Amino acid sequence: MAEITNTAVTRGVLFVHSSPRALSPHVEWAAGRALGTAVNFSWGEQPVLKGALRAEFFWEGPVGTGAQIASALRGWEHLRYEVTEDPSSHADGGRWMHTPDLGVFFAQTDSAGNTVIPEDRIRYAMEIAGSNTLELHRELRLALGQAWDDELEPFRHASEGNPVVWLHKVG
Repeated sequence: MAEITNTAVTRGVLFVHSSPRALSPHVEWAAGRALGTAVNFSWGEQPVLKGALRAEFFWEGPVGTGAQIASALRGWEHLRYEVTEDPSSHADGGRWMHTPDLGVFFAQTDSAGNTVIPEDRIRYAMEIAGSNTLELHRELRLALGQAWDDELEPFRHASEGNPVVWLHKVG
């Protein structure tokens, strides 16, 4: 009789937008530890920041792997990264963004990759803003992670046309 497992599998991408050269092996080690297997990234120059490297790494693993990767990379202040986790039949997707100036931002994502703002967060924004439209805009931009997107956008464009490596986790 076959063993039945309830572990939902998902996939995602780790975008290391900028890493100091000396930090890159440590980033690989931390991501590999989160994934439960050694990884090797294909590093390239990050043209937006002289001396920095960038990499993209596609991964596959149990639901929650994105959070494990983001947690493993948290704390390195000179690192810019983004982790995505696709939704599965058992869980919502997610996106984690980190910049040296802003720290970590997390947002739930839907099946199309859109950021989902929970009802309570919207209600909070409306309560804080009152009748001040500009304050409501500020609160909603904060809830969407707009500052993180703004800071990472130039680094994202630098990635166009670079190769990626898929990792399939078995077991």
